[in-house]
Order: sequence, then structure tokens, then C-alpha cells
Amino acid sequence: MSGINANKNILIVEDETQISRFLQLELEHENYSCTTCADGREALELAVARDFDLIILDVMLPSLNGIEVLRRLRQTKQTPVIILTARDQVVDKVTGLDIGANDYMTKPFAIEELLARIRLHIKLAATQTSSSITRGKLSVNPDARVATYDGHPIDLTKKEFDLLEFLMQNRNVVVSREKLLDAVWGFDFYGSTNVVDVYVRYLRSKIDDVYGDTVIETVRGAGYVIR
Repeated sequence: MSGINANKNILIVEDETQISRFLQLELEHENYSCTTCADGREALELAVARDFDLIILDVMLPSLNGIEVLRRLRQTKQTPVIILTARDQVVDKVTGLDIGANDYMTKPFAIEELLARIRLHIKLAATQTSSSITRGKLSVNPDARVATYDGHPIDLTKKEFDLLEFLMQNRNVVVSREKLLDAVWGFDFYGSTNVVDVYVRYLRSKIDDVYGDTVIETVRGAGYVIR
């Protein structure tokens, strides 16, 4: 086998020892690095603390079920998750996908199909990461509409995100309030340009004030810029 997957780390969360061992052997044969876990609470701690490329997650787990593990994980991370479970009811699948699962497979499963889905979701995650705009520890992903600072999600409204994204896309360019108003609020917006100042303050309260980093600079009489 080639070492194409050698740097990809997968967390296997499965409390059935035989299935867990089978998955580990098959994935390691494909040159993935694997970590196994049989407990929901421990799995959540691992998933939050480490940067896995993908997580294979069972639903029926001790301490914390897989759905709750996923729900809590999505509060801080967007690691690709494939739910692998014996629960095959439509309502279970819908619930898993609605709270952030990237895929859902039921047992018994074909390992070839699982491997194909793993490759797909790792590739998609890499594509999304490559589309991110970064400035120091600040990162904005327009496709996923996620903003983070040093890996921590920033809770932004739609307009706050749109404003931050536009400024990030125009790094080192001083953008006037009028241009920001047109780009973010639209040409048919009839309010005052002061709304831009208000939303810049919102962003500063969520980024500068929290992380001690002056991200958006005011250029007197000209507008705003991120350098």
C-alpha cells in the first residue's frame, strides 16, 4: 500500500470490540492512523482535544450516546463525522444528519463503501479548509460560513459574518462606509452609513475584546481595513 493516507488520523468510537478491531485493521491497512474509543464521554474529550481528520461514531455508547457526543462536538468543531450504527430508522438518520453528521451508515456495512465515504469526506473537508481566508489566528470560511479565532468558533449573525468576510477578502484595502454598505446591505438599503459603524463595534466586541487583537482598523475619514 502507498502512504497516501499516512497523515490522516481517524477516531473510531465503537463499543463492540470485534467491530472496533475490524475497522482499525482495515483502516490501518489503508495507511490511516487510528485511535479507538468505546465510551461516549471519553470520545467527546478526545474529539475536542485533538484534531482528527474524521470520526466514525456509533450511536449506542456508554456514558454518553453518539447523538449527544455529536451535538456537543458541533458546538466547537466541524470535524467530519460518519455515524455507523445498527439503528436504521429514518427518524434516527434524520436526527443524526440534522445535528451535523456528514454521513450515516447502518450495520451490517460493506467496508469498501465505508472506505469510499471516508475518502470523500476527508477530501471535502480539505477543500473547505483550503477556501478559508486567514489573518493571523483569525480564519473565515465563506463556504462553511464559519469564523474562528485560534480554532475557537466566533458566534456571528449573518450581517456580522458578511461584513467580516468582505473586509477579509479585501485585506490591506481601506474600504469606505458607502462601499461596505453596498456590499453587505445592498444597493437598495436606505439606512444611514452609521449602521456600518455599529456592526464594526459588534465585531470588535466579539473578536478584539475577547482575544485582545485589534483586527479591524479605523482609517479616519476613509473607512475600515483589516491588514
